[in-house]
Amino acid sequence: MSLISKYNVAAPRYTSYPTVPYWEENSFNQDTWKTLMKKSFMETNGKEGISLYIHLPFCEKLCTYCGCNKYITINHQVETPYIDTLLKEWDLYLAVFGSKPRIKEIHLGGGTPTFFSADNLNHLLSRIYETATVLPDASLSFEGHPGNTTAEHLQTLYDMGFRRLSLGIQDFDKKVQEIINRIQPVEMVAEVVQNARRIGYTSINFDLIYGLPLQTATGMRETINEVVKLRPDRISFYSYAHVPWIKGTGQRKYTEADLPQEAEKRRLYELGKSLFYMNGYSEIGMDHFALPGEELHKAFETGNLHRNFMGYTVSHTSLLVGLGASSIGDNWYAYVQNEKQVQAYQELVNNGYFPIVKGHILNTEDLLIRRHIHNLMCNFETQWERADTQCDAVIEGLQRLQEPEKDELVKVLPQKVVVTSKGKPFIRNICMAFDARLWRQIPHSQLFSKAI
Repeated sequence: MSLISKYNVAAPRYTSYPTVPYWEENSFNQDTWKTLMKKSFMETNGKEGISLYIHLPFCEKLCTYCGCNKYITINHQVETPYIDTLLKEWDLYLAVFGSKPRIKEIHLGGGTPTFFSADNLNHLLSRIYETATVLPDASLSFEGHPGNTTAEHLQTLYDMGFRRLSLGIQDFDKKVQEIINRIQPVEMVAEVVQNARRIGYTSINFDLIYGLPLQTATGMRETINEVVKLRPDRISFYSYAHVPWIKGTGQRKYTEADLPQEAEKRRLYELGKSLFYMNGYSEIGMDHFALPGEELHKAFETGNLHRNFMGYTVSHTSLLVGLGASSIGDNWYAYVQNEKQVQAYQELVNNGYFPIVKGHILNTEDLLIRRHIHNLMCNFETQWERADTQCDAVIEGLQRLQEPEKDELVKVLPQKVVVTSKGKPFIRNICMAFDARLWRQIPHSQLFSKAI
């Protein structure tokens, strides 16, 4: 059996531990969470500062591959009421903090943040800036759709301190673009990149996906050839997650027969990776590539890479505030997730309530395992030399790594695990070995996308 067939099982992406399906919602209560939020704020605000994720869910069209929480509309009258609600939610957090937050990181995600007008984004951020201190070295980034990211968007956000732009490219093959309902010619993307470079953006990221319907090796090669001409500073190269049982009708516009199968999908990844290497990019963590000198590359080289619900980041903050429908917050000791439906989210906030619909308080074991999985995802190794990094779940995880060790995916050393070069593509499987909650309650239905 090939390694691909052997390890292509459903596996979490580990932006958190425990993963969302294993949160203990019944034992969660908002009073405890608020206490832990205050504790985390007191511990971190004066040192590292806090991170802020703002979810802007609106899109004018449905991209059929998309697994994000979104609301499809062409009615831009929704912008102002939604921003007003975001600011009210921010006020609820300010009341818990009790003093002025120091912001180390902001990310505008979606949906399509550039669905909102430049003026409305300016209004939202200006109001937040009035109540906080944005640190001089803060990392400010936003996601943009090439089809509606205007020079005005770029200039306005640059003036607000943003220096990193992430563009959702996915694939330049016209057949692929048509079936995923995301038409954006190379020329359209090039114009946005040129405008961003002219204005002064120092980091541009392209999101690419392998495993999309109708995708071929020829099309992938042509896409990446066009990508490297535009020379983005970093590239996210994601495995397409086909989860129509979760995401509904969007991912049922095509069938599994249209998708590259296991070995073919893996070949697309290996082709992409080899082309990135040939053009000077280095592999960073899982799914990411960056040019030497780019901040993500530097963080990986120095062991300072961090990972949270926004993905990989250079800003190591323990407190992440999530604003907006479906946003997830993390104060290291607890997780919370907001109501996903826009109208219900707005009603809760406008009535003075935190719009939280689920949460999890991490216990001592959770905190230990969380650290080990974080280390593996960011550094491809973890160790348990100190007594405060050891627990029974670590020993159980090591036992599950016996087979991956035979397959040369990991090296299990005294008090240390190191992922090999051969094992890096299987990092989700390796992290899963330590997922104590998953192994204690193995799901009877598929909760996660396939690892490969």
